[in-house]
Amino acid sequence: MTMEKTPPSSAVRLDQYAALDIKGADAEKFLQGQTSAQVGLANGSFAPLTCFCTPKGRMLANGQLCRLEMNHYRLILDASLANDLAKHLNKFAAFYKAELSVAQNIIFAGASESAENLAYCLGVTLPKQPYTHATSTSGTVLRLPGSPRWLFMFEEEPQNLLTDSEALLNAWKLSDIRSGLAWLTAAQQDQFLPQMLNWEALGGISFKKGCYTGQEVVARAHFRGQVKKRLVHARAHTASLPELGATLMDESGKSLGEVVSSATSDDQHIELLAVMNTKVMEDGVTVYWQTTPLTLQALPYPIERLDPEQIAAQLAQN
Repeated sequence: MTMEKTPPSSAVRLDQYAALDIKGADAEKFLQGQTSAQVGLANGSFAPLTCFCTPKGRMLANGQLCRLEMNHYRLILDASLANDLAKHLNKFAAFYKAELSVAQNIIFAGASESAENLAYCLGVTLPKQPYTHATSTSGTVLRLPGSPRWLFMFEEEPQNLLTDSEALLNAWKLSDIRSGLAWLTAAQQDQFLPQMLNWEALGGISFKKGCYTGQEVVARAHFRGQVKKRLVHARAHTASLPELGATLMDESGKSLGEVVSSATSDDQHIELLAVMNTKVMEDGVTVYWQTTPLTLQALPYPIERLDPEQIAAQLAQN
């Protein structure tokens, strides 16, 4: 295998991501009190999904947490949130031996077919299981939940390996949508409980850990069944993409939900993820974006609790 075999158009640059580094002797203890993950599960291989919340349980950010080395964690999240989250968390980090900083000059890329070759460039074995990662001095590769694809984080620009193809970028976003995976952006901060993005169904919430900011509200919503809005996948016959936050309505114009991400499916269709009232799905109401009706699609996972502890145990057996 040689680097020259990598098709230059098969790995797409992904500037929508950022990396927030948390370092220090108290890094794990500090994170444990702030995030929904059981931080101790991040063992250098397993990278749990996680989120950070307000005291009222509303999401400030979600992402995936890697432990790169002892006392060094890296949170992968939407780039629009990284600086604000670091500023927010630094108010609490001051009481711990922990420092936060947005990693500079990290190059993010996504790949599927060419993933083996890119892993070779990093000097690591490509992780085969979802939620796992491998790290070297050249960077990190993370296998995301859902369809087989990998997120790469290079410490230096890989020469002639990445493309800025709009088609491949759209395909990456479409894979997120079909995986039922929504990444919070700055425009959506402080709006959703984690369950509204199906985060507990993706293993992004530990209900077995101790307290963290927002934990009481998140747990109450789960155990009392108080989640009235959920993430849904839908398809529409149109060539236009709705804006982030676009309103979904019934035929009378009543608001039913809002778009959190969208991508082109083919020349005549789009697909999207939206947070929508669960009663709509139960009653079979036709949902519209503008005048275009939506067809709800099945998600690739059941809407039920998936404990990260369970995922970690299954990975340990493989």
